[in-house]
Amino acid sequence: MNAPVAPTEDLIYSVADGIARITFNRPQARNALTFAMYEQMASICENINQDHQIKALILTGAGDKAFASGTDISQFRAFKTAQDALDYEARIDRVLGTLEQCRVPVIAAIAGACTGGGAGIAACCDIRIGTEATRIGFPIARTLGNCLSMSNISRLVSLIGPARTKDLIFKARLVEAPEALALGLLNEVVPDVETLQRRADETAKLVAGHAPITLEVTKEAVRRIRRTLSRDEGEDLILRAYMSEDFREGMDAFLNKRAPNFKGK
Repeated sequence: MNAPVAPTEDLIYSVADGIARITFNRPQARNALTFAMYEQMASICENINQDHQIKALILTGAGDKAFASGTDISQFRAFKTAQDALDYEARIDRVLGTLEQCRVPVIAAIAGACTGGGAGIAACCDIRIGTEATRIGFPIARTLGNCLSMSNISRLVSLIGPARTKDLIFKARLVEAPEALALGLLNEVVPDVETLQRRADETAKLVAGHAPITLEVTKEAVRRIRRTLSRDEGEDLILRAYMSEDFREGMDAFLNKRAPNFKGK
């Protein structure tokens, strides 16, 4: 029996035949996430953990231009203090940790750009499927001049290794689908968006038919193996990035659609 679709605007949630689906629904903003969307995603994952009728979760973005382009940059305008920066990264760590610990297999159906926080969300997923037009990356070194959350750094190093993590961030480039597949950022590449959604559904149905405890235990074991930086280990790094003049310059440049002038301060 199908559950009704929740009547939300920016984040659509539905359940059908034991398969849950979250759609980031801000195509006009390349599906950039507001703080409310992050919290709603976390709340859904917590609910799924209590609802054993749900066997798998699909994450996707509305349209064909972007899976998710990360946090809506306009929300950084409210940052005034060091605590604002620490609170933001703590929120991201908490929300993405909740997604990563969702008990069911999570499948990312990635069309178009998957950047910044969107790529961080994808890294939390268990299976990532893209199209030939998918591009993945963290271009913050040429845009905002901030940093990734400590948990995102840990996940990325776990997925592709320290050398490739530095290469990806230092060069601020978006990885095309073939390279993303070779690196392990994608598990599978399909030709187009229509095939992508069909393949995500097929994969969700496949894993939904398998022993749920086997999947849950395996998922948690893999998570425990990975070394994750603690908040205490990363606070000095977060403050150095978010309290810098470069971050203010990068944010202003991004919002005003100009090239930033970074000075290393």
